[in-house]
Order: sequence, then structure tokens, then C-alpha cells
Amino acid sequence: MTDFPTVYLEDLTVGQTLERTFIASDAAIRAFAEVSQDHNPVHMDETYAAATAFKGRIAHGALLGAWISATIAGGLPGTGTIYVSQALNFKRAVKLDDEVTIILTVKEIDLKTAHVTIGTTAKVRNKTYADGTAEVIAPRKPVDA
Repeated sequence: MTDFPTVYLEDLTVGQTLERTFIASDAAIRAFAEVSQDHNPVHMDETYAAATAFKGRIAHGALLGAWISATIAGGLPGTGTIYVSQALNFKRAVKLDDEVTIILTVKEIDLKTAHVTIGTTAKVRNKTYADGTAEVIAPRKPVDA
């Protein structure tokens, strides 16, 4: 198991950000298709996808959601975070081999309930491809820390 950094609830601040970059590689798309069982040919078959409005294969939209989840688990807030909800609006299709930067920004913190609202953005070549919000429960600082 990999140990990820954790930003405890008490140490989070509104406006805090974290970025992480992923590649929409053939291997990533195929692996996601296997796990999700979504084998839509627009994701898997170049000949089929070339005849669509996208003119080529595109990544699963839910793969962006998975990368958002990975970025949340990977440090904002990090290990022990509970993912409560995600709203995600798709603006453009991520194409094969695009470099996708996931940007998280803390929007609201409820110290009583430990709920944190995080703005989520997926960018390719500095253009927004998807955005939304995630709600998580952030881990509290251990009493002995």
C-alpha cells in the first residue's frame, strides 16, 4: 500500500489547491474499460470512433471522475478521505494521448461535520474539459498528533 500525504480537516484552508497530471493513454482507456465493463466503441475502436463527431477515440468521461478521486486520495485531503458526492459537467472530449491536469480547489469547509466542498477541474492544453464539485469527509487530526 502506498502512503499518501494527508491534509487533515483542521489544516485545510479555503482556496487551497492541488494539481495532478494523467495521460489518456491507450493502456489507461483499455484498463478503465475492463474495470468498468464500458466497451463503447467510441472509446475502444479507432475505425468506429473516426466516423463520429469526435474524429477519433475518446476517453471515458467517468475516467476523469476516477482521476479526480485519485487526486483527492493522493493529497487533498488524502488518505482516509471519504468521497460523498461528485457533480461533473463535461465541456469537451478527452482524446487518446491527451495530457489531463486535474485541479482541486477547496471551496467550503464545515468543521463541525468535517464535510469539505472541493471544486474540480480537468484541463487539457490549458482549456477546461470538465468541471464540477466534489463533497468529501476529511479526516480529522489524530488526538495525539
